[in-house]
Amino acid sequence: MEDHQPQSVRVERRPVSEQESRQANGPDWDRYADEYQATHGAFLGDAGFVWGPEGHTEDDLGVLGDVAGLDVLELGSGAGQCSRWVRTHGGRGFGLDLSHRQLQHSLRLDGETGVVVPSVRGTATDLPFAAASFDVVFCSFGALQFISEIAQAVGEVARVLRPGGRFAFSVTHPTRWMFPDDPGVPGLTATQSYWDRTPYVEIDDATGVVSYVEHHRTLGDWVRLLAGHGFALTDLVEPEWPEDHDRVWGGWSRTRGLLTPGTAIFVAHLTA
Repeated sequence: MEDHQPQSVRVERRPVSEQESRQANGPDWDRYADEYQATHGAFLGDAGFVWGPEGHTEDDLGVLGDVAGLDVLELGSGAGQCSRWVRTHGGRGFGLDLSHRQLQHSLRLDGETGVVVPSVRGTATDLPFAAASFDVVFCSFGALQFISEIAQAVGEVARVLRPGGRFAFSVTHPTRWMFPDDPGVPGLTATQSYWDRTPYVEIDDATGVVSYVEHHRTLGDWVRLLAGHGFALTDLVEPEWPEDHDRVWGGWSRTRGLLTPGTAIFVAHLTA
């Protein structure tokens, strides 16, 4: 969930490796973390759980169910706001993020709120946890869109979940990739194929280095990924834009949100 345009960049659509994605997105979030938390921290809440730019919370949607007494892992945890919410609701929330600076913000909020979220720097493609360690794994607009080897990440989630465990995550709604990332009227006109899965890549003009990567999967891609790793999809939430919500966040806005979904929340359970 990033309203992204850092330094002067040029945009490409081309294949990138997992290593290239990781080397771009970790430093990018380190650069952007301070601005991100300053701009969006109040909206997210220090111990809040927001599923997307529409502002729907876990209190509203109940995607995770009752977390009391459960071991819960957040992928792409940032400053740990969602995991802190889990802890205030009786769960044992843990965070994982690729960005060192985001985890420093998590430590800051630990101190300010008195609710400590144990967190680790790492990647979702190689989770540093033992098998069957968690009852719930979730990701709120965190790591998944920035990963090239997504099948490996979903496999890692299945590995660390206990049988029957829940996996829930929100991403940019896959249909949104057909449209320009513009919160205004131009963002309502489809300009590219929904089935074009070529990653979005930003190149730093000054250095020629890849500075940001985001990956697109269709709805069918996500269903097949989950099914292929032993998950049963139990819900797909497409939050509507609230009538009283006027916040613009990157390409998300009231103009677009009243007409087309901007967020998809997948909910699945491990069957094996």
